[in-house]
Amino acid sequence: MAERRLTVLQGEVPVPALDDLPEQVAVTVVDADGLDAALQSTQALFLWDFFSAAATDLTQRAPRLEWVHVAAAGVDHLLSPELSASGVVVTNAAGVFDRRIAEYVLACVAAHTKDLAGTWADRPARAWRTRETGDLAGTSVLVVGAGGVGRACARLLRAVGMKCRLLARSARTDPEHGRVLGVSELATAVATADVVVMAVPLAPGTVSLLSADIIARMRPGSYLVNVGRGRTVDQRALTEALLSGHLAGAALDSFEVEPLPPGDPLWTLPQVLVSPHTSSRTGRWRTDLIAQFTRLCAGWASGLPLSPQVDTRLGFVPGNR
Repeated sequence: MAERRLTVLQGEVPVPALDDLPEQVAVTVVDADGLDAALQSTQALFLWDFFSAAATDLTQRAPRLEWVHVAAAGVDHLLSPELSASGVVVTNAAGVFDRRIAEYVLACVAAHTKDLAGTWADRPARAWRTRETGDLAGTSVLVVGAGGVGRACARLLRAVGMKCRLLARSARTDPEHGRVLGVSELATAVATADVVVMAVPLAPGTVSLLSADIIARMRPGSYLVNVGRGRTVDQRALTEALLSGHLAGAALDSFEVEPLPPGDPLWTLPQVLVSPHTSSRTGRWRTDLIAQFTRLCAGWASGLPLSPQVDTRLGFVPGNR
């Protein structure tokens, strides 16, 4: 079988050894400075440095490109009308992060409900401040996004007794999750939720999906967790809702601008957990990413269809979203 050329773009974190790739795959590992030269002959591109700004205008720079794999869930920085029209296949880390991110969501909701931040704050003063906190069981949760991450969140939150509803682009009945709400029901659904979890990609139709109007309709005293993209939430409106006390708090793992600027007021709010896009980075996450890519690469080298594929017009893997 003819040799297949693969380019791996790595950044500050070196890519682990790719020892199990098929013999006919010739691998070139480059940084951003070496990418242009490699793209002239490569047929596949593995974005290990998945947020790199270097991977743009690929159809013009890589005339032989067939496949791009992104070692992350989000691919919005990569997409363009030209790429959609080119026929280049795009895959992502679908499935690798679902349970990991769901555990982060559960941890954040539990910490908020049990006021663990207050308990930690009392410790330096040795303050014996007995108080009541909340129950997870019976808490109403709305998960916005019914892809792999959203479904994993709903599954885990229900396991501890929370009343969880999913919301997707369109309403439907799901064998596991029952009635899934449609996006047209978002304004009414947030009004009855104690917790809202954002688990949607950045794609056409999701920019500021949680708009100022929707945030104003959220139940007073409710809690927000965002494990999707930062730009799916109107960050200014969210900050105002937190400052005013309309929302009780938030756990935010993504932001409109990353890193979050040092002067942003979200850093100073005690009821806000700021995490630097780390909800998915747990345990053997890099090992699992390499294993997934190795499996996909074996199929590509053999001429098999790659699955699941990102719909480059929608910006995500179609299915349950």
